Amino acid sequence: MAETTQWEYRSETVGSFWSEPKNEAVEAMLNEWGEQGWEVISVTAVQNSNKMRVVAKRPLTHATRRQRSWPG
Repeated sequence: MAETTQWEYRSETVGSFWSEPKNEAVEAMLNEWGEQGWEVISVTAVQNSNKMRVVAKRPLTHATRRQRSWPG
């Protein structure tokens, strides 16, 4: 039986209330994510704002697992 791929996901909202995301900043972010093995799976506009939400995934391994700091 083949193993099921487990995924890790990442989401970031870019842009601000006053201005839309700059192409150069978005390209730099995406290139950095690509070097880390992330694949963008969704880009959506945030309603009533100049922001967009980018969601990416990559196969989950012990070597690539992101460390999270939980609030509080």
